[in-house]
Amino acid sequence: MVGGYGEMRTRLEQTPDGRRLVVSRVISASTAECWRLLTDVEYWPAWGPSVSAVRGVAGRIEAGSHGEVRVAGVWVPFTVETYERNRWTWRIAGIPATGHRVRPWGVDSCLVSFEVPLAAAPYAAVCAVALERIATLARTEDQPTGASEDAD
Repeated sequence: MVGGYGEMRTRLEQTPDGRRLVVSRVISASTAECWRLLTDVEYWPAWGPSVSAVRGVAGRIEAGSHGEVRVAGVWVPFTVETYERNRWTWRIAGIPATGHRVRPWGVDSCLVSFEVPLAAAPYAAVCAVALERIATLARTEDQPTGASEDAD
């Protein structure tokens, strides 16, 4: 199991989609905040090292959402396969890709995990970077910016 804040853990687990390599990290932020970062496409390029842009979906995803992500300069289609409480999975170019999940962990923190298909095991390193970025974004999003929406 994952220990303290910021500790990264990678292990083989049985998931609803079969055996996956699961990369997890405890993040000092609410489950709701991390879920928002994972499900709002506006944030994907900020935390996803392989995603530079998203089109075809605005705001939060849901089951059946489809659009395109730009990966290495190429637009690739995606479809959200599963969308349930604090867990979603997708297909990229028709191929099963990562699962994403969040669960409460202690007081004011959560465990964020990526489920990586075994055939894509090297992608676990990319997921570790994504978890670091999500932790940074969650801390930043919780802080007041000092700017008013009405300021011009």
